[in-house]
Amino acid sequence: MNTLRNLIFFAIALFLTSCVATVKFPISDATPAAEIMAKMKQDKNKNYVIEVTAIHMASADRLNPPKKCYVAWIVSENNGILNIGQLNNKNAEKLYLKTITPFIVNEIFITAEEQGDISYPYGTEISRTSFPIK
Repeated sequence: MNTLRNLIFFAIALFLTSCVATVKFPISDATPAAEIMAKMKQDKNKNYVIEVTAIHMASADRLNPPKKCYVAWIVSENNGILNIGQLNNKNAEKLYLKTITPFIVNEIFITAEEQGDISYPYGTEISRTSFPIK
């Protein structure tokens, strides 16, 4: 009975974690101490929930040239490059963004920008990675 319960628990845990794609961004020349991760999962409405977390990321105003904020972008299969929002400072060590998009995401990248509400990346690209194709 105990073995069966453990097996069911393991199967459910494996199923729940298999629905989430997690990627690590490569080390950035602009912010080499930063550790950046993104998670993407599909919700019950078939939208994609994306969470980006960055720790040890230098403040955008300390870059060369200085910028005002960090912006996350996706490269969508049919819709090109889309701004998904600014990374917000959760505490002195962590930047965070959680957003929802209906678009299929191939790549995600972060830039340092003068404004967060722009429609095309103009600033310094910090790092870029791809989500595994499902």
